[in-house]
Amino acid sequence: SILVVDASVEAEQCENLRSWRASRDPVAAERSLDALREAARSNDNLVPPTIACARAGVTTGEWSDALRDVFGEYRAPTGVVAVSGDTRVVLDTDVSALRLRLDALEKKIGRRPKMLVGKPGLDGHSNGAEQIAIKARDVGFDVVYEGIRLTPKQIVDAALEEGAHVVGLSILSGSHASLVPEVVEGLANVGLSDVPVVVGGIIPEPDAELLRAQGVSRVYTPKDFALNRIMSDLVSLVESRHAGG
Repeated sequence: SILVVDASVEAEQCENLRSWRASRDPVAAERSLDALREAARSNDNLVPPTIACARAGVTTGEWSDALRDVFGEYRAPTGVVAVSGDTRVVLDTDVSALRLRLDALEKKIGRRPKMLVGKPGLDGHSNGAEQIAIKARDVGFDVVYEGIRLTPKQIVDAALEEGAHVVGLSILSGSHASLVPEVVEGLANVGLSDVPVVVGGIIPEPDAELLRAQGVSRVYTPKDFALNRIMSDLVSLVESRHAGG
């Protein structure tokens, strides 16, 4: 069975958080966060200011953001190498055919078709997304792999900056029903409503139908293991987008 958490649970927790912040001393909270940042910059022991933050009612998110302000955010290396697929020798006839289609598209649109791949939400399982990114690169797409733990806004911003022709989202956390529509809506808000969005993950068919109704072009689940067929779908999506020239 599929456990579906009622949206009211999230709303209730958000309200609890707002109430918590409203009930504390805002000056004490901000002062403790400033002390935490100062300790991080000076390489001092972070435990005393962390305890002060807890006593002032600072949340774990605020604590983490304060440290990110100083240290940045670590992004682990992935299995996706940033090289063009055109440098690889490919013997697969299906892959060769896909490359020819992308070659024709490049001539038509003036640059190599680009695919953006990313994982929204707190899902840390990246193997599926990396396999898609590598396969897309090998068939000839210009691939941008944004990695894991992204917000919908980060994905939209990257699609706009990179000039993506198709956006691929991988979600295994069960948060597809809320995060994917945010990406679709965000793309529309920046003038990229014509950029197809495809989604892969553990997605029940009723949810897949809903996502398609909300503008998602394709939904893939573990039963869709034929990567060449998926790649053909992606090329077709870009071809259809540029059918008029």
